[in-house]
Amino acid sequence: MTTVEGYGACLREQALQFPRPNCKDRCPRQCTKRTVRWRSPRAAILPDLHLPMRSLEVKNRTSTDDIKSLRLITACKTPYLPDGRFDLEAYDALLNRQIENGVEGVIVGGTTGEGQLMSWHEHIMLIGHTVNCFGGSIKVIGNTGSNSTREAIHASEQGFAVGMHAALHINPYYGKTSTEGMISHFNCVLSMGPSIIYNVPSRTGQDIPPHIIQAVSQSDNLAGVKECVGNDRVEQYTNQGIVVWSGNDDQCHDARWNHGATGVISVTSNLVPGLMRELMFGGKNPSLNAKLLSLMDWLFFEPNPIGLNTALAQLGVVRPVFRLPYVPLPKAKREEFVKLVKQIGRENFIGERDVQVLDDDDFILVSRY
Repeated sequence: MTTVEGYGACLREQALQFPRPNCKDRCPRQCTKRTVRWRSPRAAILPDLHLPMRSLEVKNRTSTDDIKSLRLITACKTPYLPDGRFDLEAYDALLNRQIENGVEGVIVGGTTGEGQLMSWHEHIMLIGHTVNCFGGSIKVIGNTGSNSTREAIHASEQGFAVGMHAALHINPYYGKTSTEGMISHFNCVLSMGPSIIYNVPSRTGQDIPPHIIQAVSQSDNLAGVKECVGNDRVEQYTNQGIVVWSGNDDQCHDARWNHGATGVISVTSNLVPGLMRELMFGGKNPSLNAKLLSLMDWLFFEPNPIGLNTALAQLGVVRPVFRLPYVPLPKAKREEFVKLVKQIGRENFIGERDVQVLDDDDFILVSRY
């Protein structure tokens, strides 16, 4: 089976047969002399239009090994203005707090950052903005994955062109493909640059089994796997020398210290980046892990990023603006969050304001933006 990686069409001579005017009455001598069939110019025959859109400039380029060494990566929240556009001032403040607390990398426009609610223009702009402002201090990993291979390639080309250090790639979801289709998809997108493959069957409806990761692991651009299936799978990969990050905050401590995970790609670190760094760098710490589990359970009471959006608004670090279909947690859960902040310690959370319980009327739900 052959995989067609290009999107150019070969303009063959047979396809370029244009009708010739009947000019026997006007120029009989010229027409009777023409006995050779018309042929297209060689310049019109294009074997393959798809050439890689990449730069060889290496000043800001990051190697795959640089990505493999990251222990704490935050799946960063995208805040909004009241009309639903990006609140870049709040976003910059969030990124600065991540850097100040020792976070090594950020996922831009992932599920937590609501990339699924962005146009690709917004998506690539936010990646470029993050690189431009913070790329010298933190690794920028753009979520340029898609269930369309063509779209994932195009977005990754653009993401790397604006300077992102690595890409995050999901397996094709909803319109699911076969095992061979997944391998072909990943081989195509891995050719773009350093990449992390993201396995989250609860969202995609399809597991990426280990034999697929093994099949594509020969690529120099595979940095590793963000794995959400569990720590048995994490250990299976680490025993094979494949770098893996836990995608489950509530399992990341044990994944890191008992199962060989390199680290975590975290949602909770949006709120308590310093404590999550301690959890990943400070050695086994079951007491700290237990302290954070109640917060993690609260964050994922409803599908992410609903809990995180609610929490950041109540901490006063983002405006209480939600792009639909996301809506805030109910008031009882909002009250529970205030108690959790006090138990863990307000000083461990980002932001300067006192945590507060927001009323329903305080939230803005945006359907068109």
